[in-house]
Amino acid sequence: MSRLAERRQRLDALLLACRSLWHAQPFRELRPAWCETWPALTDELLALPDATVVALNDDCEAALAYLARHLQELAELPALTSISPRPVSPLGTQGARWAWEVPGRKQGQIEAFAAACQPSGASLLDWCGGKGHLGRRLALEWRLPVHTLEIDPVLCAEGSKLAGKLPIEQHFWQRDALSVTDWPQTGQHAVALHACGELHRRLITQGCAAGVRHFDMAPCCYYRGVEQVYQPLAGTGPLSLTRDDTRLAVTETVTASPRLARQRDREMAWKLGFDLFRREVSGSAYRSFKPVPAAWFRSSFVEFLQQMARREGLSPEVAGRLAGRLEGQGWQRQREVMRLSIVRHAFRRALEVWLVLDLAAYLENSGYTVELGTFCQRRLTPRNLLISARRV
Repeated sequence: MSRLAERRQRLDALLLACRSLWHAQPFRELRPAWCETWPALTDELLALPDATVVALNDDCEAALAYLARHLQELAELPALTSISPRPVSPLGTQGARWAWEVPGRKQGQIEAFAAACQPSGASLLDWCGGKGHLGRRLALEWRLPVHTLEIDPVLCAEGSKLAGKLPIEQHFWQRDALSVTDWPQTGQHAVALHACGELHRRLITQGCAAGVRHFDMAPCCYYRGVEQVYQPLAGTGPLSLTRDDTRLAVTETVTASPRLARQRDREMAWKLGFDLFRREVSGSAYRSFKPVPAAWFRSSFVEFLQQMARREGLSPEVAGRLAGRLEGQGWQRQREVMRLSIVRHAFRRALEVWLVLDLAAYLENSGYTVELGTFCQRRLTPRNLLISARRV
């Protein structure tokens, strides 16, 4: 059994044992069932000051350390989710010529990704490459021909213009990655920086079948393409993840500005206020509702509640009469949800590592030697896991 397979097996067992903690959704449940099992933890969480709540929701390691004081079974989890940085090779100085139209944070991600990879193969496949920024940087660094696959014809045209300004060989192919059959090709080195969900899974399955020589990929948005339950590439086991569970894995973000944090909190409080209204007038438990237009949050809570009631088939008149009380209750619920969600959020990295290990297991089973590491610091992007696989 490989190191990655052993880690996957141990993580699988631990996540299964703790499923009640990370599967529950405090936004949807007035009190998750685990609150009765661990009342002291619940009381302590609900009493936390705001600054501590923000810090713990933003830092999986700190949240795990906090929970481990109450839950000894979590002691092994930090070791199972700790991923070492990939070795890096210094990049040549290319100046700003390759980075036209590339935002600063994205530029940093591309350069960090490129430094953590080593060239292999006769040509490079830039999978779902957009304007080909990653492929363009690697073409300059490695002096290999690059084929950028992208579904959007406008992005292909713009990327081709950018590539034409440099002494590189970069070809753009307008293709749907979910249905293409002639890419990847045998012997290629396939790279993908933040290809979402089914796109990165398709690259792996299609690439293994085609005989790709080397993969370097940083997955993202694992829930995309999952209808209800995630179907592991490496075969099903006792642990099953719903679409919401896979979405949880990528809810960690770089810390928001104070303005965006206040906006997020208000939107949550207002949604929770409407949820309480619907529960009260319909007698039902939580039900999902369609995305809310951003403009609705720029009015008063009364107007918001009435617009939501009207859209969801409830009485806007009743909503207006109850709005004063419901706004306060919504903010109280928001405060509780943020505190109880610390438990769920503590497992985000563990779920992401589990999903990445599933991809790694599929590659190992297909005859590849697989290495897993981080290619940059979390502050640059939380989606910093890099799978590097070479055909044996």
